Amino acid sequence: MKTKIGIVLTTVAAIVASVVVAMQPAHASVGIRISNGRLVEGNGQSLVLRGVNHAHTWYKGTTDSYPAIKAAGANAVRVVVSGGRWQPAETTQNIADIINLCKANRLICVLENHDTTGFNEQGGAVSLDQAVSYWISVRSALIGQENYVILNIGNEPFGNGSNPASSTWPQATSAAIQRLRSNGFEHTIMVDAPNWGQDWGNVMRDNAPSVLAADPTGNTIFSVHMYGVYDNNPAGEIAAYVDSFVNRGLPLVIGEFGHNHSDGNPDEDTIMSVAQSRNIGYLGWSWSGNSGGVEYLDMVQNNGNGTFNQNVKTAWGTRIISGANGLQQTSREATIYSGQTRPPTSTRPATTTRPATSTRPATTTPTRTVITDPAPGGCTATYSIVGQWQGAFQGQVVVTNGTAPSSSWTVRLTFPNGQTITQIWGGRTTQTASPYTVTNETWNGSLGAGASTTFGFLANWSGTNGPATATCSRTP
Repeated sequence: MKTKIGIVLTTVAAIVASVVVAMQPAHASVGIRISNGRLVEGNGQSLVLRGVNHAHTWYKGTTDSYPAIKAAGANAVRVVVSGGRWQPAETTQNIADIINLCKANRLICVLENHDTTGFNEQGGAVSLDQAVSYWISVRSALIGQENYVILNIGNEPFGNGSNPASSTWPQATSAAIQRLRSNGFEHTIMVDAPNWGQDWGNVMRDNAPSVLAADPTGNTIFSVHMYGVYDNNPAGEIAAYVDSFVNRGLPLVIGEFGHNHSDGNPDEDTIMSVAQSRNIGYLGWSWSGNSGGVEYLDMVQNNGNGTFNQNVKTAWGTRIISGANGLQQTSREATIYSGQTRPPTSTRPATTTRPATSTRPATTTPTRTVITDPAPGGCTATYSIVGQWQGAFQGQVVVTNGTAPSSSWTVRLTFPNGQTITQIWGGRTTQTASPYTVTNETWNGSLGAGASTTFGFLANWSGTNGPATATCSRTP
């Protein structure tokens, strides 16, 4: 779905419920920051981002991607949001919901404004200054989340036109950083390179010191997007670019990369290997939802109806998740979620990697399935807990049709221990206490024979969090 090649995305409108829930307390005293040219957490522990990009703004209903991304081994997710270029824009409430989903799934949340993509070369793109205005408009959702959120001012903020190599990118980026700081943003700021993020003109590389100096806090990290330019021809070009930052003590992350692209064939093996050996972060593009001829960049199956099959990995998904230097081998969960200190990643051998599922062991999560429409063509509802912490949890229900299609479905969810739903997506309810009657959204009610859809929710619990009873009925 890279807009740099003129791909038109279809916006999938889905409404995230409007209740703000503070899933875990924010610790704003220090937050994620830069120390000695490296990204660290508030406690000083190394934070090497290992994750993926998620095209939230076009697929607002696919919030079940967050637990799936966590289960894949990621410790971070870069979330695409829009301030108006793609409608509907993310509101303050929507940004708070996204942050809560990241926190619920123990992911560092990199929020990026996609409206700047291809500025000066693509119609509809906005300037970095306009992107800053958007961040200021949703400021209340961001302040206090400095330990969990990195603010990526704008995606690929310059194309190849208007001579960005001379002054445009350095000046505009420095001004954007300073305006955010003057408005009270203390987050680590991520800035994308020009040339559609690929910096083939080395503008970011050559001007990084002056841009970093423009940040009065020094908490800015540079992001390069590695696609066709980084095919490792000439040999060693990927390492040379990364080393130009590392050797000068400048923080760098590979904010996007793929295994193929319309502008050439990036060398993903070298990209991942160099990132690991230099101890810098990478965020692959993208979880799912690509179109316009680059569908091969999907990591999980795109169902084509605004939903993804989180359990079916593509070749690219398998490569980045479980291949050499992949997420499962190299990712370490941020210590803000464990409350424990640990040695930096570079001193910890890959053989000690703890699977992401160890924070939410399936063996301790009761799951119950109830069939309540036993006639031919009935439906089933499968309830499960996908993440749990003190006082709150994230649950989901998979609705699966029987042998005949349906036009709508209803699930009755009954909790045994007084659990209360605080936020729901992929379904609707008007109840404020158990039992809850959940009905489909407008976009996921019509299911074919044997087809499935999922709704998720956040809920509170106290004392005991026993499994809910989920019963399903449908309308032909």
